[in-house]
Amino acid sequence: MLGVTASTQAYEQLTRDLTVGRYAPGTRLPGERDLAGQLGVSRATLRLALGRLESEGTLQRSAQRGWFVPTQVLGEPPSTLQSFTEMARARGLRPTARVLRQQVRPASMDEAGQLRIAPAAPVIEIDRLRGMDGTPVCFDVVVLPEATAAPLAGTDLTDASLYDELRRLCGIEVHRSAYTLVAENADAELARLLGITAGAAVLVGDEVAYTADGTPVLIGHNKYRGDAYRFEADLFRRA
Repeated sequence: MLGVTASTQAYEQLTRDLTVGRYAPGTRLPGERDLAGQLGVSRATLRLALGRLESEGTLQRSAQRGWFVPTQVLGEPPSTLQSFTEMARARGLRPTARVLRQQVRPASMDEAGQLRIAPAAPVIEIDRLRGMDGTPVCFDVVVLPEATAAPLAGTDLTDASLYDELRRLCGIEVHRSAYTLVAENADAELARLLGITAGAAVLVGDEVAYTADGTPVLIGHNKYRGDAYRFEADLFRRA
């Protein structure tokens, strides 16, 4: 009975710590030995409390790295096209964007075909590390025709919404997106950027975005942390 009471107390204290933000989403808790000492319980008792929090989805366990607070999951409402910024803000989260590359270069043959421009025509490539509430969530590469999006080549896109800047600077409104999604494992460089373990699952999205008249305006290649993004869609059977 004493052990159950102690584990409940440890559970309640950890719940309070998580509620007030002592351990932010995406961070690792102290090691079990240190955490048990802080809470004044044995490691066996602590594990009962941690296991309870894990079953509730409040904590996640990694066999190699210990206990983590899950990153809050981003997900698009079914059949709704939202930018990363719009998704984050709709959930009360602070979106961030760090520009890693912003350059004008010739389009590849595949890019030219998708954007319906001449081979080797100039395009703007923008590589950004996207985050929410300070936690890296997505490595995002966008390619746009320079002919229609020239102002973006010299615009500071740190913490900016690309959709908003397209509308504001170029008069371009994204209407729909053809999107494919596959699962991959993170290589060492992507793992470093996203703060995950090499080999961890990531979701890779490829899109071509169009205006209302069907003109392609950008190509996107997005790599999301597997624990931070959920894709939803409404599916219908044909009559």
